[in-house]
Amino acid sequence: MVTQYGIKFAVHLITNHFGNLVAKVCENLFTHGPLTLDQLIRYTELTKEQVKNSLLVLVQHNCAQAFVSAPEDEDDDVGRLRVRTEYLALFDNIIHRLRFPKFLEIVSRKLDEECVELLDGLLRDGRLTLKQMVDRASQGKENAVATKAVRDMLCKLLTARFVERCPAPEPVVSTSFKEETTTRKRGAKSAKIFEAPETLEQRVLDAAVPGDGIRFSLTADTGCNVDGETNSDDAQMVNVEENVEKEEQILWRANFEEFIRHLRHKVLIENVRTQHDDGTATVLSAVLEATRTVEKKVKMDNSVPLSLDTIITEVMKTDTGRTMTIDRIRASLGQLGCSQRMIVDDLYSIDLKKIIERARNEEVESVVLKRYGRDAYRMFRLLSKDSCFHDTDQIAASTLVEKKEAPKLLFKLWKDNYLYMEKVGLTGAKLSTILMWKVNKPLLWEYVLDEMHHAALNLSLRMAFEQEKDEELLNVPKDKLKEPGPLQKKYKRLLNVWLLLGSSLMKLDDALMLFHDF
Repeated sequence: MVTQYGIKFAVHLITNHFGNLVAKVCENLFTHGPLTLDQLIRYTELTKEQVKNSLLVLVQHNCAQAFVSAPEDEDDDVGRLRVRTEYLALFDNIIHRLRFPKFLEIVSRKLDEECVELLDGLLRDGRLTLKQMVDRASQGKENAVATKAVRDMLCKLLTARFVERCPAPEPVVSTSFKEETTTRKRGAKSAKIFEAPETLEQRVLDAAVPGDGIRFSLTADTGCNVDGETNSDDAQMVNVEENVEKEEQILWRANFEEFIRHLRHKVLIENVRTQHDDGTATVLSAVLEATRTVEKKVKMDNSVPLSLDTIITEVMKTDTGRTMTIDRIRASLGQLGCSQRMIVDDLYSIDLKKIIERARNEEVESVVLKRYGRDAYRMFRLLSKDSCFHDTDQIAASTLVEKKEAPKLLFKLWKDNYLYMEKVGLTGAKLSTILMWKVNKPLLWEYVLDEMHHAALNLSLRMAFEQEKDEELLNVPKDKLKEPGPLQKKYKRLLNVWLLLGSSLMKLDDALMLFHDF
């Protein structure tokens, strides 16, 4: 879900990083949806060259994706022949720019410093070829860095799936969404499962991303010709030279999906550690690590099923796991929601969605406690846990809140969109109305997410204001800033303000990911 302030925050980030012209193009893509080059020129009132350059910047930095609309059945012959390239703004990728320090920190823990530098170049420049990576690594050094050394670093990042091939530049995508006409069998289990409708952005991204065999492969050719026959020795010699040239032309970029998966796993493990203990967190960590490469998407509702023997083997690889018995591991799986009725064919699957929902509930409850006090917090928590309607008297009695205070607090929460309220009329000798209260979690989480984007936008604007206010300090030589005096005090204050605002924004971003990305 993309909220109103989420779009404003994304446009603000683009303005900070690439300037007003690029931000104007980006904002129109958010406002009007996918647009062609001519439509963008008309909406932005910029020159063709300005719009083209802005789109190139957005695509280079993975903030927009071009695609070609597939011809529809009702199109005439002229319409079928016309190629219509449209551009789509990628909201998630724009917000991910805020998380680059977190991505670098993940790689610094998993791999070496050289890989961190290589990834830093990809994050800064968006997309690079192997040759461009070599040139970048050689900057400021007496001797040029060997291509093989950079290639080895790229191989490490590809093996860990931190880097991927860039998607297809202009995939052909059908933009029509027809209603499903096939009727399900009566009483079918699938009829009970609600699936969110596919969005155009999902369809475009799925069409653009290559298969895993190509996506994380460094080699340009597999050594076989198009007929599947192995090439001769002479042909292979020629292919080696051709492949080297092809490899240098392949564009690479950071794989944001893998970084978000790592951050999600970290949140899952830490929440389980807080809720239970280190042993249960170790079991969950082992399961997630063993199934990381086979997860089909980031937002997995349940972990990939594993046998008990496989889980035990993975747990024993860790220091904490070696101290755990099989019974202790079984008990931890029980704490993680793997009850006997959930185990199919002796395979264990953990309910990850439940852990995320609990973390979201705790985040919202903490906000309610700070804003409205303990009485409102108790009433909100009761409604959040029960997930059903309660009348005012029931809520007051269950939470031990005074009857006079309960309606006031409930109305405050309702007015600020934290509660859903319905009026129920009672018929009898005397007509009366009862107020029923409930927490509508999907609507509440969308509202909370929008509030968080608003807060992130305000923090970013404040950081920009502080920098602009004391801009002259950034031009002062560092030697003068080290001398005691009013200039040094002013500079220290600016550093402290930046540190406070920056750390607050990073902490807020953790909550943003919890509600949007996880």
